[in-house]
Amino acid sequence: MSEVSQLLTTIKRQLKLQGKTYRDVAAALHLSEASVKRLLTSETLGVDRLVEIGNMLGFTLAELTQEAALSESRLRTLAPAQEKELVSDTKLLLVAVCALNHWTLHDMLAVYRLSEAECLQKLLHLDRLHLIALMPGNRIRLNVARDFDWLPDGPIRQFFRTQGLDDFLGSRFDKADESLAFTHGMLTESALARMQAELRQLRTRFAELHEESLASPLPKRRGSGLLLALREWEPAGFTALRR
Repeated sequence: MSEVSQLLTTIKRQLKLQGKTYRDVAAALHLSEASVKRLLTSETLGVDRLVEIGNMLGFTLAELTQEAALSESRLRTLAPAQEKELVSDTKLLLVAVCALNHWTLHDMLAVYRLSEAECLQKLLHLDRLHLIALMPGNRIRLNVARDFDWLPDGPIRQFFRTQGLDDFLGSRFDKADESLAFTHGMLTESALARMQAELRQLRTRFAELHEESLASPLPKRRGSGLLLALREWEPAGFTALRR
């Protein structure tokens, strides 16, 4: 991918994250919406226009270029020691989860009992872990890829299993926006493989909807948990009766 293509991709991603449209860019640049579409789908975008669009998004040209370069080398996982640091400090983990969900510093202070100094300290800690970069004006830039995930058997997932799973499953799941389903059957290996593929697609779709929702203001977004599990299994009582 050329440098200009990377910049265009970064601009489009930031527009989506900030809930801005081509119409907003057109108004800021005093151009028609059609002209903006042509600019952002070609590689002839000049430096002056890049500066104008970057400023509209809250980036200097240097920051926009750095953001584009980093997009190719974002984290897909943390090291075990890094995850261990997160789970060892509840407030650090809270700020990390908020940052990963694109909350601003102002959002965190408005919702949680954190002082500004305390929150900034946690954000700087996340910066040292390379999970984010704390930018001028206390803006938060994520340093994670779209397919970022916690380690399969790492400290974060162990934390969820020991401290979060029972709490998550403690609901009656009888509200309109809740759902819990369990089914059992006997599948062949090929059927299990197809089911696993469909679960991966569902997880990808959840991530896409999460990204789409970032364009809405924080009060309209709700933290939502999706638990997917599939394995060979039968009740322990049945297993005890096997020959």
